[in-house]
Amino acid sequence: MKAAAFAYARATSVANALDLLAAHGDRAKVLSGGQSLMPAMNLRLISPELIVDIGELTELRGITVRGDVLVIGALTRHVELLKSPDIAAHAPLLVDAVAHVAHPAIRNRGTLGGSLAHADPASELPACMLALDATIIVRGPGGERRIAAEEFFTGIYETALAPQELLVAIELPVAKKGSVHFFHEFARRHGDYAIAGLAAQASIDGGRFAGLRLGFFAVGDRPLLANAATRLTGVEVSAAVLTEACAALDAELDPQEDQQASPEMRRHLARVLLKRGVAALLGRPELGAGATT
Repeated sequence: MKAAAFAYARATSVANALDLLAAHGDRAKVLSGGQSLMPAMNLRLISPELIVDIGELTELRGITVRGDVLVIGALTRHVELLKSPDIAAHAPLLVDAVAHVAHPAIRNRGTLGGSLAHADPASELPACMLALDATIIVRGPGGERRIAAEEFFTGIYETALAPQELLVAIELPVAKKGSVHFFHEFARRHGDYAIAGLAAQASIDGGRFAGLRLGFFAVGDRPLLANAATRLTGVEVSAAVLTEACAALDAELDPQEDQQASPEMRRHLARVLLKRGVAALLGRPELGAGATT
């Protein structure tokens, strides 16, 4: 199957892209890397009247450090995240996560902004934005908006981005000294869609979590910033405490059923990920000893 007929416009600037989006509204779709958009069009899941190609807007590329903030342009490709020394130094969680994104051909074309705007609940990078406390920068006819990552993802392939708005950048707090991270996903094969996954960022003081952010993905209709993390923060984590946290996590989950897994399987895998993640972050392997799949 091939895409339905559509018009095409290559944006010459962010302002030009916004003018096109303002004129066509939800009848237009933005093309950045195209690794999610084009398959959806070919399957006739979406049939936009106009494609606005922003791929040549160099102003939306790049990775810079501004004080204690890491700024990533929306058109920064996955492979650039994977190879960037600034990402490795200040947001190493992203390096681990991007290595799990599909395959090299897709990582060479796919963009961070495109992945976030697409908002696939099984995607790695939206969950990382939750774990890293990211701010999503969007621009529209009314100017610029700053949206906390936990407010940006609103449902399956749905975000707070309006049809006339363009995602232009992402801001992340630089990792503080002594911070640690964890990333793992379960998939049938490397590069396949995740069945369940966890991106976590933590700070540790005296063997306890001083801060902990748990971003689960593929276990609901959007990435989940788990409130269960509060059960583990500021306390001595024991097997009993971890069991309580797993129960709290289970109450937060609303997994979907598909051809890959049942809701019960996804709940089980999420609990396994929590135990393994906490054990790895604290450097206490005994806490994850019983976390089997």
